[in-house]
Amino acid sequence: MPVFLIEHDEGLVLVDTGLNPAAAEDAEAVYGDLMSFLLIDYRPEHTVERQLAAIGYRCSDITHVVVSHGHFDHTGGMKLFSGAHFYLGAGELDHVHADTGDQLRACRGEDFTSLDRHAWTEFEHDVDLFGDGAIEVLLVPGHTPGNAAVLVRLPTRRVLLTADTVHLRHAWEHELPMPIDHDHARARESIRRLKRIAADTRAEVWIPHDPDDWHAFGAPGVYQ
Repeated sequence: MPVFLIEHDEGLVLVDTGLNPAAAEDAEAVYGDLMSFLLIDYRPEHTVERQLAAIGYRCSDITHVVVSHGHFDHTGGMKLFSGAHFYLGAGELDHVHADTGDQLRACRGEDFTSLDRHAWTEFEHDVDLFGDGAIEVLLVPGHTPGNAAVLVRLPTRRVLLTADTVHLRHAWEHELPMPIDHDHARARESIRRLKRIAADTRAEVWIPHDPDDWHAFGAPGVYQ
């Protein structure tokens, strides 16, 4: 359940915020039996603030937060970044607060309640975050209505963070939506779109939830 920090001259950009830090001490109090049901191993050293501290940053240093979508494993740490500006795909906030059935109880509206509504930019199209092409937030609905991926152009390489557009390399290769995806047809279209972008930009594709991808990229690590 990854979080990415991108250093830019205009500020520090966090992509997703991981799980609620309180769950590292008492998972059941925060998530009920969801963590044990999904076999999630989450300890204090895994929390986003501890990981930031390990590389010399505080939560208050983060200026921008891109929330790829509203599922609990991406939104749990949002309250730690109240001084940042948040970006979220159009329709996602409504989806988070809607009665959407079980969906593995994936959305937690309470993760969003501590933030000022004015701290959000909801985007209906791709966003070039700083206007220089370095960080592009790509709207790729399907997994959720406002699901997003991020294309990062570093000085020496390009990396496409698919977020939950796909969860496994096999799904990427075969263009397979996930069973709990909000809209399977749009999810498949979004996978195909990201594959075209990756080919056109010659970007390395990182599927964050895929354990083999995680190992192959050597995470946690520093990329320039």
